[in-house]
This record gives sequence, C-alpha cells and structure tokens, in this order.
Amino acid sequence: MRGTVLSVHVGQVRGIARPNAIAKQVAQGDIEVLPWGLQDEQVDPDIQGRLAQAVVAYPIEHYPFWQTVRAQAQAGMWDERLPWGSLGENLSLQGVLENQLWVGDVLRFPGCSFAVSGPRLPCSRLNEDLGFAHAAKLMQQSGWCGFYLAVREPGTLCAGQSFELVPGPREVLVSELFRSQMGRG
Repeated sequence: MRGTVLSVHVGQVRGIARPNAIAKQVAQGDIEVLPWGLQDEQVDPDIQGRLAQAVVAYPIEHYPFWQTVRAQAQAGMWDERLPWGSLGENLSLQGVLENQLWVGDVLRFPGCSFAVSGPRLPCSRLNEDLGFAHAAKLMQQSGWCGFYLAVREPGTLCAGQSFELVPGPREVLVSELFRSQMGRG
C-alpha cells in the first residue's frame, strides 16, 4: 500500500490561561525529522511528547466530514475550506485510514521512516480550534482520530512525498485500539 504526505505542519504553544498548540503552520521544503519528532512544540510533553507519540498523522479523507459538521455547528459561519493541519496533525496523509493501520506498521518515506504507535486521543482543545463544542465527542464516535507515529529512522521529509506502508506484526488495528481506549471496545 502506498500513500502521500500532502502537507507537513509544525506548531508553537500559544495562549496563557489555556495553552494550545493544536493549530499548526504549514512547513515549507525539507523538514528535519529527529528521533523525538519534528521541530514542534507540545503543550503537555508528559502526554504528547513521548517518543512513541513523536508525530501526529491524520488522513485527509476525513476532512470533508469535519468541514460539514463545523459549518452546521456554526450555522454557516465557517464556510471556508478547513485547511490541512486544523486537526492538530503534523502530517496530513492521503491513502491510509485508521482501520487499515496496525500498531507496528512502518511508513517508509524516501528520507525517513515512522512506526505506527497507536491512535491519537482527542482532547477538548480540538473543540476550541474547530469552533464547536462537540468536536472531540464526534471524533470519539466516528473513530476518525488519526494516529501517532514514532520515528524509526531520522532524516528529512517534505510535502508531496510518497510513502510505502510496510506491514508490522499485525496484532492490533489502530481503530480497534482507539475503540478500546475510548471505552467502546
């Protein structure tokens, strides 16, 4: 199976009362991939900064859903296109979904590789950045959570690159682990 990274994003913590780094900026050109991830700030490194959670990836195939529910929740106030990176991901990917990935699968890019380490768990900051109160709950219900990646081989990557999915041990699907962690297993 092959896929493409359509956009690479990095963020900086913003806000004082309720710090947030979910909104990411598009990174241009070759981006260095270090053992601990991209040069990206995390609000709570005890939760989000672990080596197994170095990078957040999100399938762009889910974006039309989020665009629609955001427009409905805001009574049409958010009609503009929801830009990639809006769900807090570092990598906006095309071609792989949570129900096709197993923990331990490897995404091999030309200049680096990542191991799929598990589902990304939603938090209330998602509600704030998408602009409606039930975004995190909808992510739990839909299972369209995205996934964490651990850096397997540091190097570089850039938007537009293809990657190859190399099967891992095939014991636990990302989507199954997400349902289990959300109490729906």
